[in-house]
Formats: sequence, structure tokens, C-alpha cells
Amino acid sequence: MKKLVSALGFITVGFVSAQGKDTVSAEKKIDEVVIVASSRTEQKIENSPQKVEVLGQEDMQEESGIKPAGIGSILGDVSGVQIQQTSAVSGNSNVRIQGLDGRYTQILRDGMPLFDGFSGGLGVLNIPPLDLQQVELIKGSASTLYGGGAIGGLVNIISRQPTARQQFSALVNYSTLDEKNLNIFASKKFKYFGYTIFTGGTSQNAQDVDKDGFSDVPKTNSLVIHPKLFFYPSENSTIGLGWSGTFDKNIGGDMLVIKNNPDAQHQYFEQNKTARNTFELNFEQKFSDRSKLAFKNSFSSFQRDFSSNENFLNARQQNYFSELSFVKPTDKMIWVIGVDLQGSKFTPQEFKMFQIPEFSNNVFGIFAQNTLKFQKATIETGLRSDFTDHFGSFILPSIAAIYHFNENWGARAGVGLGYKTPNALSPQVYDYPLEKLLPIDQNTTRAERSTGYNLEFNYKKKFGNEGQIFINQAFFFTQIAHPITSVEDSAGNISFKNMNAPVVSKGFDTYIKATVDEWELYLGYTFTIAENRFLEQNKFLPLTPKNRFAMTALKEFDGWRAGIEASYNGSQHRLDYSLTPAYLFAAAMVSKEIGEHFTLVLNCENLFDYRQSKHESLYTGSILNPQFKPLWAPIDGRVFNFSVKWKL
Repeated sequence: MKKLVSALGFITVGFVSAQGKDTVSAEKKIDEVVIVASSRTEQKIENSPQKVEVLGQEDMQEESGIKPAGIGSILGDVSGVQIQQTSAVSGNSNVRIQGLDGRYTQILRDGMPLFDGFSGGLGVLNIPPLDLQQVELIKGSASTLYGGGAIGGLVNIISRQPTARQQFSALVNYSTLDEKNLNIFASKKFKYFGYTIFTGGTSQNAQDVDKDGFSDVPKTNSLVIHPKLFFYPSENSTIGLGWSGTFDKNIGGDMLVIKNNPDAQHQYFEQNKTARNTFELNFEQKFSDRSKLAFKNSFSSFQRDFSSNENFLNARQQNYFSELSFVKPTDKMIWVIGVDLQGSKFTPQEFKMFQIPEFSNNVFGIFAQNTLKFQKATIETGLRSDFTDHFGSFILPSIAAIYHFNENWGARAGVGLGYKTPNALSPQVYDYPLEKLLPIDQNTTRAERSTGYNLEFNYKKKFGNEGQIFINQAFFFTQIAHPITSVEDSAGNISFKNMNAPVVSKGFDTYIKATVDEWELYLGYTFTIAENRFLEQNKFLPLTPKNRFAMTALKEFDGWRAGIEASYNGSQHRLDYSLTPAYLFAAAMVSKEIGEHFTLVLNCENLFDYRQSKHESLYTGSILNPQFKPLWAPIDGRVFNFSVKWKL
């Protein structure tokens, strides 16, 4: 169980949740929540025309004691966001927003889009929350902000900044899945320079929860190192230099192979060794008239060494991003203008069976954004023009507005265009065998284009000393023209082709939150219809629940914090369009602060031990040549973990 700070409207709210379930907690310092993903103007969240949800630093600190190794679980706590595991063997997952595939979610690190294609899959969510300041999410089209890719939404992962007060935290964690974590963070800001440094390690032994002979949790060893230096030449100038290194090794498959006891019938395994190195440079200069000049530059190299009992691939993807922007505020208006250059290059180095040759994608973008402020309303308009080297140019306008009817009622609406260039290595709902993927035909394949709409209404009311209620009703609609889908030929090869009718995702999200005395209560419901309209029958997007309910109760008392939650996930369509069962997921957590320096957390995920393997085998075929099914429910079962954090 964990807590999520989110803002949908005019008050910051929070959620205590697990596995895509939402709950609630009130954030008292509403005016201190500042967003940077939706606007380079760093607006306060309650005034942003863009619909943005924020997982704040307090949430990152709490999540670090519950899921220390990554942010996948806490992202899944956000209503309308689904973390889908795409491989039972590697444990790979991707982020799906409002029912759309994971390739339509753009992931940024400190405002820089460096995760796409080959580098946007395995391990992209293995970013320890102890190293993060906050995570910002935009649900719906956000391509005007940072270019193509944000058709379904955007996730901006923001690193911690140094403060004048010395910070030091150390955390150890152990789970009943035999996962062990050790994370350390330190930072300090001096007059002319500062630093942050994070180091974290994870060791996970393979687990065969359903006793079918194959791992449900792979054996994993990972190391994350992230030092960053900050320089302050003057009161209004900041320079940041950083490097982040993430090194993972995991092996999944036949448990006898993992334990080094293979025989003639037990040969199957998949092993991945990955190294992700990212270098970044940031410069910001503020002027006396409150204007600001900013330059961001990042270069990332992602190396993946894949091997199995039948195949191997050693490949690299390099990503780069540079942006120069200028912000000019006045009393009633804010202008943002800028240019950026971004691209990637994929290079297969050694392989046995692999059909995609070296390729690159490069984009030059020009953007402008205007924020116009009125007494009760704020209107934000944007225009972006992207020029790609293979798929033409794109004009991406957007408009969003927020209106306060009075102190209780408000509304927000927006519309924007987007696009996504084809990439055979982008995350899919199912991890296809690498050797079966065919390259994109750039002569016949067009980029996907989208239009996204959102509308929401909010009501808030305070009563008594601490009591309050908040109601949010949101609607969304996204249409993707020329959608690209996978097509399998007679030899089992997978190509990607444009379809002649759109993909459409639409629905609504409703939640009610109340705080009474020391209790925090939440009830929410999300309804999603996501369709492949190019199909004559069975148009529903696979592995997307139409109905999701959630409830939570949380109480704080005398240094203790305890909560319980439950969520209902409705039926989903498998890839063959048969229906899965609906299921209930529950979690519970208790934490205790000991003095000013220690926090103990005991957490249980999946209280009822619901697993997909209780309803069907996770694979077909033989032990020697298994074919794993797509995942629609948890496979790791009931999990307890206990963590201890020491904070200076």
C-alpha cells in the first residue's frame, strides 16, 4: 500500500493504493505543489489549465519503504493508468494510460524524452523513488509539449534537488519473495555549489509461485548510481552536471536452468544484461524582469545483451536531446518559445537470429506557448512544428483552459493533436520474440496521428476543523488515425502496418474523497472503452478492463499510520478476445515512526493471493519449448515486505 499525491482540479489530493487502485489523503500545503511537465512556466497545480497529477516528494519517500526498487507500482496507483506486465519471464512492464498501448506513453527524465523504442522497454521503470523529487503525469495528448509519442499521456520523472540542510537517508528492505534492497541518498547545497548522490542495489532470487517449473519472478541483480553536481555562479544562475548509471542482470525461465541444473528436457531460459548510462547538462539564467533562459542537454546509451537457449542479441540504442527555451512573464500573460533537437540510433552489434538492421530517427522541433490569465480563468494555447527525417513534418496545436465558478466549483477542458513515428522495437502489450520482428518499411508506413480531448468538473467543500470532501468527474476521448498494428505472417514473423480505421479510447473517471477527523476515505470508478475500429468484430483493445472500482480507508494516530484498500478489476479481453474473470485485489500497510530518525514499514500486497495461474496455465507447449501467455492479472501472489529507513 502506498500514498499518492495527485491534483485533479483545485485541491491536491492523495491516494493510498496498490496495483492500479486509488485511495486518498489530504495535502495541506496546496499552494506549494508546483508542476513543470505541463508548463515550463512552473505553475501552481491548482491553476494549471493542463490536467496534471503529481506524486510529490512525501509520496516518493513513503513509496521508497514499500517498493524501493522502482516506480511501476506507484504509477499504477493513478486512476486511468495501468502498469501492464508484458513478460512472465523477464518481468518487463510498460505504462498504459486511458486504455492505450504503452508505446503511446512518453516517459521523460527531468523533462528530457530519452526512453523510446529499444531503450523504452526493459528496466525503464526501475528508478528508485528515494532518488526522486516528484513524478508528474498528464493523461491525454501532450505532444505539443515535447514532441511525438505523448498520444496517450506523459510521465515526467523528476530527480531530487539539493537543499541548504544536509540530507542523508539509508533504507534496507526485505520481502517474502526474497527481494533485498539497500538504498542510500545524500545531498547538500552550499553557497556556490551543491550535490546529490544516490546509490542503490537490489538482489532478487527467482521464484516459482505457481510451481509449474518456470519462474514467475526472475532472478535479478541491479545497481543504480546517480551523482549530480550543481553550480551557482550567481544568485540567478544554475548549472547542473550529472550522470546516471543503471546496470541490471536478470534470468528467467526453467527453474532448473536458473539453478544451474539443466538436463535434456529442461533447457529454456532468457537472460538480459542491460546497462543504461545517461549524461546531462542543464543551464538556467533568470533575469530581473522574471524572464528565464534555459538550456537542457542529455545523451543516453542503452546496451542490452539478450541470450536464450536458442538465440542471442547484443544491441545498443543511443538517445540525445537538446533544448533551448525562453520564458517571458507579464502580469496577465506568460510566453514560452523554444527549439529542440532529439533523436535516437539503434545498432545491432552481435546476433544469431535478428532481422532489424541499424536505423535512426531524428526530429527538429519549434514550439511556442502562451498562458493568458483572467480573474477566474486561465487559458493556455500552444503550437509546435516537428520536422522528422523519415516521416515528414507535423503541426501540433493545443488549447486548454481552467475556470473557477466560485470557491467550490470549477471546470477544466483541453484538446491537442499528437503523432507517433513507427518503431518496430516500441513496447507492445505482449513481448514478441526478438527474432520474429521485421523492420519498418519507411516507404509504405505512415506516422500515427491523434486528437485528444478532456473535460472535468470539480467540487470541494470544507467542514469543521479538518473535514473536507472533494468530488471529481472527468471525461476523456482520444482518436488515433492510421494506427499501426502487428501482423503475423505464415512463418510467424511480425510486421507493423497502418490500418484504415482509427483506434479510439473514451470513457470517464469519477471519484469521491472525504477527510473526517483522522480518517481518510476514498471511493472511485473508472470506465474505459478502447476499440480497434479497423476490425469488423471483437474491436476491443486486449488486456484493458472496462470497469475498475477502488476504495480505501486510512488512519494516522500517535506516530502510527495504518490503512487497507481494495479494488475491483473487471473482465478483460485476451488476445484471442475470450474474456478473463474479474478479480478483487487488496492490500494493507502499517508504519511506525520511531523518534525523528527511524521509520518502520510492514506492507502486504495481494492479501487474497489472487493469481492468473489459479485460473489458467501461464504457458502452452512443452517444458522444452514453452509459449507464454499474455498477462492480465498478478502472477507473484501474496507478498509481505518489511523496511527500515534511517534519516539524518
